[in-house]
Amino acid sequence: MAMLEVNNLYKSFGKNEVLKGIDFKLEEGKVISIIGSSGSGKTTLLRCITGLETADKGVITVDKRITFNGDSKQKLTKAEKRDNQLATGLVFQSFNLFPQYNVLDNVTLAKKLMLKKELRVKKASHAEKKAAFDALVEEAKDIISHVGLSDKLNHYPCELSGGQQQRVAIARALIMSPKVLCFDEPTSALDPEITGEVLKVIAGLAKDGRTMLIVTHEMGFAREISDEVIFMDQGVIAEQGDPKEMFVNPQTNRLREFLSAMLKA
Repeated sequence: MAMLEVNNLYKSFGKNEVLKGIDFKLEEGKVISIIGSSGSGKTTLLRCITGLETADKGVITVDKRITFNGDSKQKLTKAEKRDNQLATGLVFQSFNLFPQYNVLDNVTLAKKLMLKKELRVKKASHAEKKAAFDALVEEAKDIISHVGLSDKLNHYPCELSGGQQQRVAIARALIMSPKVLCFDEPTSALDPEITGEVLKVIAGLAKDGRTMLIVTHEMGFAREISDEVIFMDQGVIAEQGDPKEMFVNPQTNRLREFLSAMLKA
């Protein structure tokens, strides 16, 4: 069973049909990179998968759990919606860190709020609460160290480079333990000289067996890190397959044109 399965997914904004029947599977521990021109539907696809947008039609399954069913009339509870959203994590282009919080607090904030609610429902004792929050802090420190920022725990976003801020955003997504980690152009807002540090972290996650879906304009990176590449064009998957084969011998004129343009850029 695939960790992520997308079947017949459609999404329109008014009369603009952005996704036109998307189908693919992402196996556990594998990496798929999604490439394509601006406006091809890449980001909308990620937003539908992660629950930030609601598709018009289709089915999305994450780790055997249906997280979206466009044909179902059944209304989900708040808890079900939350669990569906937690199945995936999304790292944005623009970091979206809270400027008033340091690195440690940015990483732990969302999980801390969830933990507070769980402990309140459980009617946990003071000792149980302290132990739970202490464990959360230690988990966060381990993840922050994993992305190479153990010396920045008490720094604020304004004191970090763009690459460091993006690594904080990755740590913030990781602490929620998503089944599938999604990246939306994770280096597009970075200066070329610091792009490599973020790509190195993502490559490390791939080696660790993390299941990932990556929208990227870094063609060399996509070729090296991916188990499969999806080329989207005008809302459909125009070509999909082994990255080395696709980049060397594209089967469609549209992919051939796209790669030629990217190489000239």
